[in-house]
Amino acid sequence: MAEDKFPGWHGTTIIGVRKGGRVVVAGDGQVSLGQTVIKGTARKVRRLSPGGRDVVAGFAGSTADAFTLLERLEKKLEAAPGQLARACVELAKDWRMDKYLRNLEAMLIVTDGADLYVITGAGDVLEPEHDIAAIGSGGNYALAAARALIDSDLDAETIARKAMAIAAEICVYTNGNLTVESIAK
Repeated sequence: MAEDKFPGWHGTTIIGVRKGGRVVVAGDGQVSLGQTVIKGTARKVRRLSPGGRDVVAGFAGSTADAFTLLERLEKKLEAAPGQLARACVELAKDWRMDKYLRNLEAMLIVTDGADLYVITGAGDVLEPEHDIAAIGSGGNYALAAARALIDSDLDAETIARKAMAIAAEICVYTNGNLTVESIAK
């Protein structure tokens, strides 16, 4: 988030792990303002069902901005059922080009169980390497932990939970109160 617009606000940690035909998206529950934890039980991972097909999304950044983006994503998915990549690209284009949306401060991880994407306000739709995506304040910690675990015998959910636990131990803006959603191909 832009520190000049939101001084002291710090985000979250969201991770997506794809392994064994499943994708798990996990997010912590902490919202901080400066050195104070405002809320420890925020729910930043959501299941969307546009047109009856499940999509799981996790967000980091401003909650109101993220909800605006999730609503737009749902509309894009309704217009292009079963085409997550197309919906994500259309959302990213709107986000980059629209005068109002351009100011939104959030990032998204989205999956339909087959594909896994990170969507940014810079117009990026990124398919992560190594079947792991992470965003937010503790994202790099969770990403590193999950990359270390991905070749183990652990399943996607266990990897996501362990990675989030490690991030929570390192990042002061991440807690261990998780919301976890799993989706299969």
